[in-house]
Amino acid sequence: MSDLGEKAAERIFMLCAAASALMTSSVLFFMIVLGRPVFREVSILAVFSTPWSPHQGGYGIGSMVSGTLWIAFSAAVIALPMSLGTAFVITSLGGPDLRRWLWALVRFMTGIPTVIYGFVGIFLLVPLVRNGLGGPGMSVAAAAFMLAVMISPTMILFFSDSLLAVDPAYCQAAKALGATRVQRLLYVMLPKALGGMTSGFILALGRALGDTLIALMLAGNAVAAPESLLDPARTLTAHIALVKAADYDSLEFRSIFACGIILYLFTAAAVACVRLLNRQGR
Repeated sequence: MSDLGEKAAERIFMLCAAASALMTSSVLFFMIVLGRPVFREVSILAVFSTPWSPHQGGYGIGSMVSGTLWIAFSAAVIALPMSLGTAFVITSLGGPDLRRWLWALVRFMTGIPTVIYGFVGIFLLVPLVRNGLGGPGMSVAAAAFMLAVMISPTMILFFSDSLLAVDPAYCQAAKALGATRVQRLLYVMLPKALGGMTSGFILALGRALGDTLIALMLAGNAVAAPESLLDPARTLTAHIALVKAADYDSLEFRSIFACGIILYLFTAAAVACVRLLNRQGR
């Protein structure tokens, strides 16, 4: 009876895995089919090189790709040192009370809705960027700063879990040799946890690439490609949200599926990198 139950459970799990793979592939197929009219009427090169001007027959999304990369990578770079410092305090450098408080705060931040971060950014961060940096308030900088705050808990949780997963025997051996807490962290724990921490960074970057509300509310939604952190920009996700109200049969509407394909490829690349790192770690 137990063997029969195990075989049934195994088949159910395999069926669920196959259904998940089928649905994921179907999403990509769906976007390719619905976005095909754009690539048929406009060449792939033109989709990425021409400006976005649908009233003049221009359906280029290259500036949105540029805005997405500017905001996402800027947010990841800003979030990295904050997340590393917090993870170091949680895992080894802080006292028990401070560790407990920071851990609870990070977990609480993961449950805050994205729209709350957006409202805080509009009423607090945008004026600070406008008055402090001298540029337009709604810009790449404003979106990147707030997005960094939003993805930091993801990084911190991955960094902390990776550091805490290091075998305590290594740290005890280093301590017996006279290593301080900082030395044990930098020369023992950090190298052992580097693979898992890199995975956390990549997944946080993937979340930044796929965010919609922060970019929509804070980046300014300019269709021109940004050249600095103080320029307004439009991301692929914000572009999809703004254009989806267009006529279903128009090329303007169909262009959002080209954006979806690019986002899908970004996400697939991030997942592939994480899988590769985990395989090398094992």
